[in-house]
Amino acid sequence: MSEKSNTTVTSDSTASSRAPDAMFRRLIARPELGAGLGALVVFVFFAMITDRFLSALGVATWLDDASTLGIMAVAVALLMIGGEFDLSAGVMTASTALVTALLAVHAGWNVWAALAVSLVFALAVGALNGWVVMRTGLPSFIVTLGTFLALQGLNLGVTRLVTGTVQVSGIRAASGYESAGWVFAATTDLGEARIQASVLWWIAVTAVAVLVLVRTRFGNWIYAVGGSLPSARAVGVPAARTKILLFMGTAFAGWIVGSCNLLRFASVQANQGVGLEFQYIIAAVVGGCLLTGGFGSVLGAAIGALIFGMARQGIVFARWDSDWFMLFLGVLLLAAVLVNNAFARRAERLRR
Repeated sequence: MSEKSNTTVTSDSTASSRAPDAMFRRLIARPELGAGLGALVVFVFFAMITDRFLSALGVATWLDDASTLGIMAVAVALLMIGGEFDLSAGVMTASTALVTALLAVHAGWNVWAALAVSLVFALAVGALNGWVVMRTGLPSFIVTLGTFLALQGLNLGVTRLVTGTVQVSGIRAASGYESAGWVFAATTDLGEARIQASVLWWIAVTAVAVLVLVRTRFGNWIYAVGGSLPSARAVGVPAARTKILLFMGTAFAGWIVGSCNLLRFASVQANQGVGLEFQYIIAAVVGGCLLTGGFGSVLGAAIGALIFGMARQGIVFARWDSDWFMLFLGVLLLAAVLVNNAFARRAERLRR
């Protein structure tokens, strides 16, 4: 009886000692872990460098900076996990805002009707990108690069044709602006901090994307098509539909960001958003996404955007030359790729 009791105690002790180890192994395999540690380091660093960083106004500023980038980074992360890229994501923010502004200001439409048309436009472009990629087998890098150039030309050409300039302004005088502005550009005062609506959109988009990725069948399809497209098709995953919906997701995020910017600043430039597509990809990579697809985290992408916002505004608060931010981006990208590859290999070993 005593021997049996000792054996039971030993087994329980072994099991209890293995539990923390198993939890640690699962934690270390999480793709967003590197981004979380990076965000902590950046936060502590700038908090020590300048008092303005932790002030209410300072926190609101770097959250505002990160919000629109974060909305796009989350959508781009989903697409990258699915094994594709969208180089038209940046210019889409300007295209949708221009469609809204031209219809509301120059055609006299209600802002909500203009927003609806610009949403349909965004979803149609996203669906076209996905359809061409799946139909032709061309790399999404090439297909969306073509879309990027086409949209940039349309933005400049149509805006100059209608307005004689490369800017559309005056939307505050359009009908429906007040209610639309409340949804996309309202501010919430929390003490001395003024939180922009884009921050709330960022939180909402991230929450929905996390639920979709980890709690739904569609989330499993995203990982499957990103990991191995032939294998995904072999087990019955609707690959074409999944990838088309992912491209439509980045276009939808572009519409949200374009609407937030337009209704907040009441104007839009035809070249707005050009070049930001690389920052979206970098934020997703920093958040744990592999460039090869099949691995990543949308929560990590949101944290990657937060790192951008903290670093960019922290440099300003510290009164350093803003050119140092590009050095920061380069080092951050290289470090993220190395860390992500290590985490992916670790996660693969744990699955086995």
